[in-house]
Amino acid sequence: MTSGQVNQSSAVPQQFKLLPKIINGGIAGIIGVSVVFPLDLVKTRLQNQVIGPKGEKMYSSMLDCFKKTYKTEGYFGMYKGSGVNILLITPEKAIKLTANDMFRHYLSTGPGEPLPLVREMLAGGSAGACQIIITTPMELLKIQMQDAGRVAAAAKSEGKTIPKISAWSLTTDLFRKRGILGLYQGTGATALRDVTFSVIYFPLFARLNDLGPKREDGSSVFWCSFLAGCVAGSSAALFVNPFDVIKTRLQAINKAPGEPTYNGVLDCIGKTLKNEGPTAFFKGGACRMIVIAPLFGIAQTVYYLGVAEYLMGLK
Repeated sequence: MTSGQVNQSSAVPQQFKLLPKIINGGIAGIIGVSVVFPLDLVKTRLQNQVIGPKGEKMYSSMLDCFKKTYKTEGYFGMYKGSGVNILLITPEKAIKLTANDMFRHYLSTGPGEPLPLVREMLAGGSAGACQIIITTPMELLKIQMQDAGRVAAAAKSEGKTIPKISAWSLTTDLFRKRGILGLYQGTGATALRDVTFSVIYFPLFARLNDLGPKREDGSSVFWCSFLAGCVAGSSAALFVNPFDVIKTRLQAINKAPGEPTYNGVLDCIGKTLKNEGPTAFFKGGACRMIVIAPLFGIAQTVYYLGVAEYLMGLK
């Protein structure tokens, strides 16, 4: 029984091996994040920028954001915040992918039986809820690092200076002022995004993956898992983009001069609608789809290659 058979098919295997799945999920997350991180940085900056009273904005498009970031901050500027993301993406992706497999296993109606859609959605949503313990602080720290260049540039245009920050200094500062809860700012919005995403993503991936060709042992061909992950990931990403915009803005601690502050999810929704209109909730939507598609395509492919099983002599 290969690692791919749990998610690649609506059928659920009789045995569930936890350790190799955790290792595969971690490897998948590191590779995926390393490939798409510059796109994720652009997405964060586009979502956080607020249009001025005369329609002025720092970035006119995804490409414009790429150009300006590269010009002012260089190649490594595109990877600001990647350290903390790569460090925490291992447990985050391991929890997400492994928890979905585990819940699918225990929600099975019987050996070899297809998992009903409602149970697939329940398994996916439960997996999304499990990852929040890692995702929230990871996203909080990553967003500060990714958005630092935009905030500094906006402050400079106003004749002000923003001190440089690091993930470690930010972590210690938050911990000193608010304790462990300081790292969980925006938890509600993170849950809203991740649970909804997982409810959509995992059942859609399983069904798309089932449509592709199978190898002799019943597992899916790697390119089929990749394409299924891309399509399911980008579709779910577009659907939850409004939640991602809200989460990103709530977790932005350092604001550019003149940018509003928010008191929770409802306050953020209200002020965003009032100041920028409904289209603001789809800022960075195309960029997020481009980020999530290869991220989950790569993650699912690596996860199902069974690297850990091979290294551990399980296959």
